Amino acid sequence: MSLPQELVIYLPAGEVDPPVNPYGRLIANAGLYRALVRYGGYQRLHIQGRKARGLDQLARELFISDASGVTLSSGSPLSTERPARAGVLLSGQPYLSELAWIRRHASRDHAYSIVGSIFAFAAATSREQMMGSAMAPLHDWDALICTSPTLEAAVRRTFDRWEDYLRERTGATRLPRPALPVIPLAVDVDLLGAQRADAGARAALRVAHQIAPTDVLVLFLGRLSFYDKAFPQAMFKAVEEAQRLSGAKVHFVMAGWFPMGDADEARFREAAQCYAANVNTIFLNGNDPAVVAQCWAAADIFLLLSDTILETFGQAPVEAMAAGLPVVVSDWDGYRSIVRDGVDGYLVPTLGAAAGPMGETLALLQSLEMANWGQYLGGVAQHTAVHIGRAAQALSRLMASAELRERMGAEGKSRARELFSWPVVVKQYQELFSELTDRRLSATSASRSEGITSHRMNPLRGDPFLDFKDYSTAVMCPTTQLRLLKTDGHDPLGSNPVVALDHLFPGLRGSLDEARQVVRMLQAEEALTEEEVAQSFPPNRRPLIRMTLAWLAKLGVIDWFPAD
Repeated sequence: MSLPQELVIYLPAGEVDPPVNPYGRLIANAGLYRALVRYGGYQRLHIQGRKARGLDQLARELFISDASGVTLSSGSPLSTERPARAGVLLSGQPYLSELAWIRRHASRDHAYSIVGSIFAFAAATSREQMMGSAMAPLHDWDALICTSPTLEAAVRRTFDRWEDYLRERTGATRLPRPALPVIPLAVDVDLLGAQRADAGARAALRVAHQIAPTDVLVLFLGRLSFYDKAFPQAMFKAVEEAQRLSGAKVHFVMAGWFPMGDADEARFREAAQCYAANVNTIFLNGNDPAVVAQCWAAADIFLLLSDTILETFGQAPVEAMAAGLPVVVSDWDGYRSIVRDGVDGYLVPTLGAAAGPMGETLALLQSLEMANWGQYLGGVAQHTAVHIGRAAQALSRLMASAELRERMGAEGKSRARELFSWPVVVKQYQELFSELTDRRLSATSASRSEGITSHRMNPLRGDPFLDFKDYSTAVMCPTTQLRLLKTDGHDPLGSNPVVALDHLFPGLRGSLDEARQVVRMLQAEEALTEEEVAQSFPPNRRPLIRMTLAWLAKLGVIDWFPAD
């Protein structure tokens, strides 16, 4: 593989460093650009953006020094001369239509490849913008990089449905699409390893929060948001139960920031007090690099039970593995391609609600802007269950055995270095660039003829429980066996609910009285199928009852696994 001497990067805002309270996509892009400078072997780097940025500032943000041997330049995204010379235009966004039309305007379709990245695919408006590439002059020598196999499957399925609709609507016979390669995000394995090994930082955080050397510290790192990272109740319940099972003294650090501010902080603290009353739960500022470094040093176990369709990869679990921590994460989307269950840590089973009228209603509400971003994501997550019992069992095993923690942490660190370090990922990017160049240079015209299908809903604003059905371990269906679990002393269906987070988005499910009726049915039987429960209600209530069953599983009131 011959490596080009020049790379062109499209930065719409003209800056590399992410803003305050950044999302993972911005952090990952900054890391990628710096890694391409450090490991890519490029002699020239050209930045295109809508806003002008001084070269000195860009050089500082990209860690380019006089000794690096890289010549940095910048210019307008309307210019196609530099991309044509380099052969590739790299964008950190998935919206490629405008860049393709700029290329077409210059009659340079065959001159270079356009490569974008998809980090999140949940917002319908974003999917519509991405799918604009089906009508834009993009080709199979262009690419949209997906960060996980599950995300690639969701993107491919959306392309399939949208193209089917276009054939039906317009009679189109040829709809080229960009390639959808899977390349993970990466982390600085050496830096995280060094932070983990800092005995002084470990002691400082533990002393500051009265954590004894023999106590177990469980760490969550990420946005403290129920709609775009994780509802926290399952984690609180699992940590509490794991402490009881293991007999260890446990502390749970949640390092992050609250996108919704004080309102969400109050909700999280309320849930912690209710569900983890015997665990010392500590909230820390995850935007402070010094605090985060101390967390990596002081922690013993990493925990993240994500249930949101916004999550597509899982950079925090990779960081934890690179730091040598065993991880307990939900069996969810990209997490399952990162963590080897029983080797680097544990994957906790998840259950998504079945597609149907309520998911379609949620999609239509969002399309009319009657449900905002948080309500859409949160409505799906509220009806996605993470198995609390399995999470508690996994945590208790790790809490009880320092040897197991050490062994799994070492396995995870080795895996992070092998698959998720920047030199490895930069090589994958360069292999992709080379493959796309070969396609471009040998391109021939092709046509396809496929059948016409009927579309009841907009393919880009579909039922999220259908669009993201592969994210969870299993999906509830008519034959799913359900049984009642013993309560932990808190009755989430009582007349005076004490945890507000348990009762968000009530319009997507049946009433509390119907939920109590379901509980009474399961009290009378050892187990019932989803269909048996639903058939006990009037036909017009059954879609709501099916969502109620997923919600009751979310609360840990009912189980979809047989008793151990």
